[in-house]
Amino acid sequence: MSGHDSKYFSTTKKGEIPELKDELNSQYKDKKKDAVKKVIAAMTVGKDVSSLFTDVVNCMQTENLELKKLVYLYLINYAKSQPDLAILAVNTFVKDSQDPNPLIRALAVRTMGCIRVDKITEYLCDPLQRCLKDDDPYVRKTAAICVAKLYDINAELVEDRGFLETLKDLISDNNPMVVANAVAALAEIQESSSRPIFEITSHTLSKLLTALNECTEWGQVFILDALSKYKAADAREAENIVERVTPRLQHANCAVVLSAVKMILQQMELITSTDVIRNLCKKMAPPLVTLLSAEPEIQYVALRNINLIVQKRPTILAHEIKVFFCKYNDPIYVKMEKLEIMIKLASDRNIDQVLLEFKEYATEVDVDFVRKAVRAIGRCAIKLERAAERCISVLLELIKIKVNYVVQEAIIVIKDIFRRYPNTYESIIATLCESLDTLDEPEAKASMIWIIGEYAERIDNADELLESFLESFPEEPPLVQLQLLTATVKLFLKKPTESPQQMIQVVLNNATVETDNPDLRDRAYIYWRLLSTDPEAAKDVVLAEKPVISDDSNQLDSSLLDELLANIATLASVYHKPPDAFVTRVKSAIQRPEEEEYPDGSETGYSEAPSHVADGVPSASSSTGVSAVPTRQVPVTPPATAAPVPDLLGDLIGLDGALVPVDEPTAPSGPPLPVLLPASTGQGLQISAQLIRRDGQIFYSMLFENNSQVPLDGFMIQFNKNTLGLAAAGPLQVPELLPGSSARTLLPMVMFQNFSPGPPSILLQVAVKNNQQPVWYFSDKISLPVFFTEDGKMERANFLETWKSLPDSNEITKDFPNHVIKSMDVTIENLIEANVFFIAKRRNMNQEVLYLSAKDPRGTPFLIEITAIVGTPGVKCAVKTPNPDMAPLFFEGVETLLK
Repeated sequence: MSGHDSKYFSTTKKGEIPELKDELNSQYKDKKKDAVKKVIAAMTVGKDVSSLFTDVVNCMQTENLELKKLVYLYLINYAKSQPDLAILAVNTFVKDSQDPNPLIRALAVRTMGCIRVDKITEYLCDPLQRCLKDDDPYVRKTAAICVAKLYDINAELVEDRGFLETLKDLISDNNPMVVANAVAALAEIQESSSRPIFEITSHTLSKLLTALNECTEWGQVFILDALSKYKAADAREAENIVERVTPRLQHANCAVVLSAVKMILQQMELITSTDVIRNLCKKMAPPLVTLLSAEPEIQYVALRNINLIVQKRPTILAHEIKVFFCKYNDPIYVKMEKLEIMIKLASDRNIDQVLLEFKEYATEVDVDFVRKAVRAIGRCAIKLERAAERCISVLLELIKIKVNYVVQEAIIVIKDIFRRYPNTYESIIATLCESLDTLDEPEAKASMIWIIGEYAERIDNADELLESFLESFPEEPPLVQLQLLTATVKLFLKKPTESPQQMIQVVLNNATVETDNPDLRDRAYIYWRLLSTDPEAAKDVVLAEKPVISDDSNQLDSSLLDELLANIATLASVYHKPPDAFVTRVKSAIQRPEEEEYPDGSETGYSEAPSHVADGVPSASSSTGVSAVPTRQVPVTPPATAAPVPDLLGDLIGLDGALVPVDEPTAPSGPPLPVLLPASTGQGLQISAQLIRRDGQIFYSMLFENNSQVPLDGFMIQFNKNTLGLAAAGPLQVPELLPGSSARTLLPMVMFQNFSPGPPSILLQVAVKNNQQPVWYFSDKISLPVFFTEDGKMERANFLETWKSLPDSNEITKDFPNHVIKSMDVTIENLIEANVFFIAKRRNMNQEVLYLSAKDPRGTPFLIEITAIVGTPGVKCAVKTPNPDMAPLFFEGVETLLK
């Protein structure tokens, strides 16, 4: 509808529907057309015009393209609610799909694909088959997208009618737009399928690279996204691909630029020549810089992507730090991102420029931005040892300005600098002590108190300074109380004179008898016992040498970073979260007829073990007795994204206020759970818990039993940082637990939000708190099979190919000498229950050998070989995976599955 069609939206006459009905059945074409426009206008503003369905459909028989488009639009909207009437339109669709005008042919197929009515879907197949092979490229490209829509409605139909094969043929089409749409459709289908559908070979690779130069900008984005998933065979091929893609960096559309950057970054992993990599880094810098001259919203998206890129390859923008300097009129969200990137790019060579900028930002009017700028100076000091002194002098200059929040922020970062460079810059403590009166924020107070306690021997009036804080001890927040307690103990141990002795009595009394904070009370009692039994031991504990800190804030875990880099130019790269944290996809697993039964194991599928894979292995099409188990159709629903989990201190101290409230109806009873907190430890509270998988989502199944004499309520829970980034997604309900009662609950979990650095560990540390008791800490184990996804089944050929492609060093073996497999079939069923899928089985002498596959939530495959003599103790399990560090977690879980 054109600009002057607005008149159709302003009908005020009574009896509008009957009036429109008359006009739709008019013999005058113009009147008919106007009536359809009025109907569409009414539909657009939300009026129900479904009663006119038959009359509008009758207008389909027209040569007028505009009128036909409007009728089709109406059909798409109302077909779902009027499926039986929509069938009436089918004949016209089929006829239009053979119209001499290619625009009408394409329009018919596109509309049929948009009408999600099963009965119409059947009629769509023949026209679609014709249009996929149409002479006109416009019709072919429309039909390609239609296949993806049809797959979403009825995947089985698409496979049975061979549409996927036709779609793959279109990749070799001579029209670049048809190629781009075929790629887009295949990529979309692959997203919702659990089997490999779209795999680029070296043959299709050259077709795609050729089409790349000629298709529209969105076509280029589709092709680049598909190419970024292609793993080049060697460094030379990777270089060739990059060379062909590099010109896309000059494109005017920022989506094309970012997709090209993603593609190049992926291929750079395989390139070994340092010269080539240096050149590529040079070529990528200007287009990324150009993105920063766009409007603020695009700048923000570009900055979030650049933030990821500089964490992986800082050299790309190392010389371009100036473009990240904040302009006075930048929106605050752009300024904050720029600041983050400047910290990452700061080096000994440019630190003077950067500090000048930060110092200027620290005098701006936006308080949050000023605080972030002051923190940035501290983070640069921690990152660059040579620049630490210059950073401190800038911080001291800012303290002299005497702006309250600047001073407080400066003291917080100076405390971190003291931790990073012990016995280096303590001469400035006197200057800091002058600012004591201005401190009113908990974190700043706690930092200052830490400095006074840590360097009490160098501060003449340390006792007086601490005393000034102690007057308000009961009113202070827990963070400050804990620091005051520790600082007073340090002062007493360093200067055991009369004044600190009186202070320590007051503090210990306040922190035990007068408080109801369990963390504070526990720490105070520990100090009290230490001081009263062995003051020397107290010195060793309290005055122990502290580990040097580093700035890992805002640094992403390397595996998460790699996943996000593979998703550059998508929402994942803006949220800095993996796609499955916020996108729910249902994988469709189509059961193949030949996968109906278990193998009988009477013939060998493999001629040798895959650790030295033989050439005699049957291909996927071979019929040598290797068949596979039926694929279970389980919808995968990743957990909804939760609020970011607050960081816990590494030792789980300081949980107060950072716990997730427990408030969902209790779960039904179920199998017995392992006891993790026995009643003897939990003052009568017993907690049993286990991680479980249900309908593709992870839950923490918990049982709370109250064997104490008092009712317990206000339950809260928190998880320490862990290998899989597990955290509570909330909400669960533990009702008030009366003495002698129990409650079973299911806590939904999210992954990849709460990572611990370092090598993978099976340890999951949990803290639970209620209103009546101290915080209880207990440990659980992470069992990797709980996290195996429903799409972990591999085709046999793919399994072999993957096994061969992984180096031998990636194969880890473990023996379970006491395990007995009584029946292979039962074992296979148990493993399938845990999403460990059967691939093949063979006999080797009297041993049975099973081959299985699984996939973790990040998509990492696990290729498994289990060898055993049925009925005899001793099971050998080998696993080969691109991430062998996860093997200990894998074996920990598989051991329980084999029992």
